[in-house]
Amino acid sequence: MNAMNTHYPEPTRIETVNRHTLAVIVDNEPGALARIAGLFSGRGYNIESLTVSETEEARHISRITIVTTGTNAVIDQIKAQLDRLVPVHRVVDLTLQGQALERELCLVKVVGLGEHRSEALRLAAAFGARTLDATLNSFVFELTGSTEEIDRFIRLLTVIGLVEISRTGIAAMARGAEPL
Repeated sequence: MNAMNTHYPEPTRIETVNRHTLAVIVDNEPGALARIAGLFSGRGYNIESLTVSETEEARHISRITIVTTGTNAVIDQIKAQLDRLVPVHRVVDLTLQGQALERELCLVKVVGLGEHRSEALRLAAAFGARTLDATLNSFVFELTGSTEEIDRFIRLLTVIGLVEISRTGIAAMARGAEPL
């Protein structure tokens, strides 16, 4: 029986699932990314976006930006487990630090003739996308912006003749003067 001495089960607690952006500073060494990805897959956590690059060449340090979702307890568990991995120096939840700046780069290829071609150019101009390649029947556009902005751009181009998409994933940084 539960605490109130009743036969009824405890009410189910529904926790909200939130999106979090984590910045992870690691040694730039073989297998570091595999260990982090293994931690996520081994525990059933999903990585929605992942970007990695060496940021300090002299010290061989890389920055990994991971976007994931979960309840507060799950996110706390992810951060604690990441902190215990050997190549990890620091884990910062940019979501908790306030409005982090997030940007993504996207390349899209559009194929079309006539009005579709003109409309693709109009949409690219409206979104501030650059034309990287143009042929008589196709364009490759480059757009940098928020994930939502890129999603809108892709949805609109799908109707016109979108044939290929390549996205970088999210790069994020906290606002203000404080370094990570």
